[in-house]
Amino acid sequence: MIGGMVESGHSPDVGELRAYAESLRGTFMRMQAQASELHATARELQVTETSPDGMISATVGARGELVRLDLDPRLYRRPDARQLADSIVETVQRAAVKAQERVIEIFEPIIPGDQLKAHLDGDLETALDQLDDQLTWKE
Repeated sequence: MIGGMVESGHSPDVGELRAYAESLRGTFMRMQAQASELHATARELQVTETSPDGMISATVGARGELVRLDLDPRLYRRPDARQLADSIVETVQRAAVKAQERVIEIFEPIIPGDQLKAHLDGDLETALDQLDDQLTWKE
């Protein structure tokens, strides 16, 4: 059974199957041609975010990992460790969200944004539902 065709109550003819197979082949070939270039672009991605007061600057990589942290020396005039830690965490988290959004934009030509977001968020149920929808025969 191809992509739920029997479930839909429709038995496709050979021409429909060929067209469907060619569509899948075309999509695969396009993805294969673009994947390496997009992957390289995403690997090099860095996003910098600054705290609202401008005292903290955090740069993260494509996966949201912290690659650089800059603290304005004026921070040391107001030694509030808890506030500083909270501000660093918030700034890094904002940068990580922007990095994820940018990765999704980079791969949009070959992977639907909502599908990639589900994968990046670890939402397996949504990712599998989306994949099932793509593979289900539509009349």
